[in-house]
Amino acid sequence: MADRLGAPDGIIAFDPSSFPKRGAHSVGVKRQWCGHRGKVDNCQVGVFMGYVADEEHALLDFRLYLPQKWIRDEQRRQACHVPPEMPYQTRQEQCLEMLDAWSMHIPHGWVTGDDELGRHTWFRQALRERSERYVLGVPCTTTMRDLEALPPAYQGRGRRPKPPWQSVTAWRKSLDPRAWRRLTVRDGEKGPVAIEMVKCRVQTRLEYKRTGPEEWLVITRRPLTDARTLEARASRDATDNDARYRYHYYLTPTHGATAAFQEPSLAELARVIKAGACIESSFKRGKGEVGMDEYQVRTWHGWHHHMALSLMAIWFLIGETRRGQQLTPALTLPQVRYGLSLLLLEVYCTPGVDDICRQVQRQLQRNESARYYHHRTRKCIPPRKLRRDIQ
Repeated sequence: MADRLGAPDGIIAFDPSSFPKRGAHSVGVKRQWCGHRGKVDNCQVGVFMGYVADEEHALLDFRLYLPQKWIRDEQRRQACHVPPEMPYQTRQEQCLEMLDAWSMHIPHGWVTGDDELGRHTWFRQALRERSERYVLGVPCTTTMRDLEALPPAYQGRGRRPKPPWQSVTAWRKSLDPRAWRRLTVRDGEKGPVAIEMVKCRVQTRLEYKRTGPEEWLVITRRPLTDARTLEARASRDATDNDARYRYHYYLTPTHGATAAFQEPSLAELARVIKAGACIESSFKRGKGEVGMDEYQVRTWHGWHHHMALSLMAIWFLIGETRRGQQLTPALTLPQVRYGLSLLLLEVYCTPGVDDICRQVQRQLQRNESARYYHHRTRKCIPPRKLRRDIQ
């Protein structure tokens, strides 16, 4: 799959995904932040690595997160067949392990993740040491210094003053309303998906109030009335909002281990930020099309076996969808799965392959018509995806 999706400007995206559970006997289960429910709850957490290219996106690798409580409990480890040599790893360490294993095999230009990863300064430093360009979400409480602002007036004695430290939220509130730029990031089913952005060169802080490196701060905003999600929300302080907009904050490096990076354009940054939504779509595919979250296993090997089979099923469906889109560009992965499910039941209850094709074709026509009217409501013309001559 990676060789077909590979592109020099591809994006590696990391994202934890939670699986709510009852009881305390399944491997790795604990009361922790559950993104699926938006609160602390009893769940398992898997850390997934996805790959996003212009044409497609897919999940490539995964790790099960084991809390420290599980690592220290030898009895529970043995009951769930956790390998004895398995050490405790933070989610950030699991991401770096997957990155080191895959970075030489898949072409990519960016690494992205939500604020659960970006809030840790040592993780951003580890990526810079690997000369990886990243766009990582950070909390709205992140402290920074605006390097593009004029410094305070010099009083004639001592060191020349520098711009003050402030939170990214305070800096955002002081912005001129004309500083925001509007960009269209993709063509959605209900019309173009737009986002407003602003960028600034800043200096960040490390732990214990140590001065950190220079980075680019990127802020995005979307209207509160816009129900379509673009950025993932990993924790309560991942975003903030005012009366009209919701804001997300990101950091991207100005230099790597050996050389400085070229200043990225807002359009390129928007493309990378959009990759987070693509990974959320990958989870939606896995949980909706192949039952990634529908399992009743308690052991270490059982969980990994189920996830491996789920990823292989998704890869197969993506391959079949791409093959079918050569004739019908509007064909979607759920329609391919629907057609395959009918085909597998043909000997029992369906009239034949021709009837299956007609049913899928009716779905395509209905979806294309709905997409056209959604675009017309927003006074724009959608690109045609469905060929009317396909019967």
